[in-house]
This record gives sequence, C-alpha cells and structure tokens, in this order.
Amino acid sequence: MLFRGDITESLKSNRPFIEDILNGMYDWVRVIDRDHNVIYMNRAMSEGLGSLYMGKKCYEVLGRSEPCTNCISEKSVFEGETQEKEENIGDRTFSVMSSPLRNAAGEVVAAVEVLRETTQLKKLYHEMHEQNLKLKNEVEMARRLQTSLLPEPPDDPRLDFALVYMPCESLGGDFVDIFFIDDSHLGMYIADVSGHGVQASLLTVFLRSAINKKLLSPAKVLEELFYEFNQSKLDREMYITIFYSIIDLNTKTMLYSNAGLNVIPAVYGKNRFDLLRMPGIPVSNWLEKPEYKDGAISLSSGDRFFMYTDGILEIRNGANEQFGEDRLLEILLKCDSRPEQILEDIKESAFRFAGIGSSYILHDDITMALLELK
Repeated sequence: MLFRGDITESLKSNRPFIEDILNGMYDWVRVIDRDHNVIYMNRAMSEGLGSLYMGKKCYEVLGRSEPCTNCISEKSVFEGETQEKEENIGDRTFSVMSSPLRNAAGEVVAAVEVLRETTQLKKLYHEMHEQNLKLKNEVEMARRLQTSLLPEPPDDPRLDFALVYMPCESLGGDFVDIFFIDDSHLGMYIADVSGHGVQASLLTVFLRSAINKKLLSPAKVLEELFYEFNQSKLDREMYITIFYSIIDLNTKTMLYSNAGLNVIPAVYGKNRFDLLRMPGIPVSNWLEKPEYKDGAISLSSGDRFFMYTDGILEIRNGANEQFGEDRLLEILLKCDSRPEQILEDIKESAFRFAGIGSSYILHDDITMALLELK
C-alpha cells in the first residue's frame, strides 16, 4: 500500500503527465490522505489560498479544528465512491467533488478533491430567484386586477346572466363585459385577443378602457375601437377579435357586429335557434379602413343569447378529437336550466369528453357568457 510519502513521490515522478495538467486547470484541486492531510495542491489552489496549507489538515483550510461532520473525502477513501457537496471558504462558495485515488493494486489510498467556485453562480441564482418572485407577485397582482374587471351579473329583473372565465395561464387573453348604456339599452361583448399571458392581458385592459359605452351602433363602436387601436402603434402580430351587441330591452331588439371572432354566437328559445353570422376584420393594424356592419334580430321573453370563445371547442379527447361546435350546441338545446347551470353543464361535458379533471392544464382560455331575457 502507498503511504503519504509514496503518494507524494508518485505525483513527483509523473509530474509531466499529471501536475502540468492539474496546474493548467482553473478549478482548485487538492489530494488528501487518509489522515486528512493535504499532500498536494494545484497552482490555482496554492495561489488562491497560499501554500501554507500544504501538509496541514484539510479542515484547517475552512478555519476548523476538527474534521467536517459532512466530510465527503473520508467517504471517498473508505467507501471508494465519488461524493459531492457545497462548501464555503471565507466569503466564497465552492462545489466540491471528492473522488477516490487508487494505487496500482486498486486500493483507495487518498481522495482527490476538485473545488469549482460557484460564488457568482449562487449570487446570480439568488438574484434570479428574487426577480422571479417579484415577477410572480406582479403577475398575481395583474391576475387579480384582470379578474376584478370582469362584470358582475346585472341587477335587473328583466335579465338573468352568467359567465365562465377560465384562463389557460395566470393571465388570460379572453374578456367579456356587460353593462347598461342607458335605462333601456344593454351593451354586451366577448373578445379573444392574440396570445396569452402578460401581453394578452394588457390588450384586454386596453379593450375595456377604450371601448365606447355610449354609442348605440355596435359597428360604429368597433370602428372607433379599430382607429383607437391603430393610434397605439402596436405590433402587427397583436390584434383583438370581438363580437359586440346592444340589446334594447324595451323593444326587445338586438343590434350586433363582429370584428373577427371566429365562433358564432347564438340566440335561441323554445321555437327558435339563430346563429349570428357576421364577417368582420379583427381590431388590428392590418388595413387602413375597416368595414363593420350592424346586424339586427328580434328577441322574445325567454330567449337566450349565448357567446363564447373557441377554447371550449378545442378541448380534445384521447383520440385527438375536438369537443366541437355540434356537441356544444346540443347541450344548449337540451338544457333548460338557469344560465349559470347551463354553462356549468357545458364545461363539465367538455371535460368528461376529454377525460380531464379540474387540475387539467388548459391550452387555450375558456370563456362563455349566457344571457336570458325574462
């Protein structure tokens, strides 16, 4: 078996092959014998600590008077396995890897420690953690703000209103609103903006603040919104699709217009089912002049107005089939409950179809709104 002096002589005799390589390393390298003595230090470590630690106990480098309780070099020597830990030397942090050093007979006679400084990495990690925590808090604040902007059901005996809003991320790109323009006119819209996350949520906030809630022509509202959007100089990749309607509760008529929403809202009752098809370009900066038109439809007591975005349609099952429009409309026609229950039935049916639970990670926002006229 090689002892301390033998190991030192072996290192010296193989200096051209071993020591020159070790001295060329940026990492600190040292060899520790079975008695915790430092019998070799490469140039980087000698210059970093000074050569006064050569021949002294390895734990003295750490300012300690006895072996570390988590000594990995001792395990490397006695168990013959590579070990790893983190260690602080002064105000510097190191990742320490200790590997067994074997002689020609395969016996473990010492441990080779490689110390890689991670001080800056730890600092960066801490800064990233703090930044991520700050960002998480800001996103949570933005989520609460966005959720607070969603409407409460109108307190009016002539109406029954419900909505479902399930963003696929903390911040959603869908939005829905309902409000009184005056005593008899009710405005209602649903929107799906480009993207998800922070950028999309900012667009929904822009939409809510920019839309004119005084005009009685949905087409004019969308046109005004289009020009307001273009004043903001947003990227071409950003856009808003929105279906906007105004209901006259006295005459029970509804005007509506569409700016690119790719699903078709429906008005239905006991003896009717009307899909409100209406072309229209999204609110964007793709064209200089949009052409929005008003559609009109008569309503009756008991009629329901259903709006939604495509997230509910695009839920897929294990066979990669979409829930789709047909299944959605079938539930609308069969269910005669209150709006809140109808929307819940649609959501539960879609989730059952896909075999998913409430913890499922959505791939798109799910937003639905249902209004019933009394």
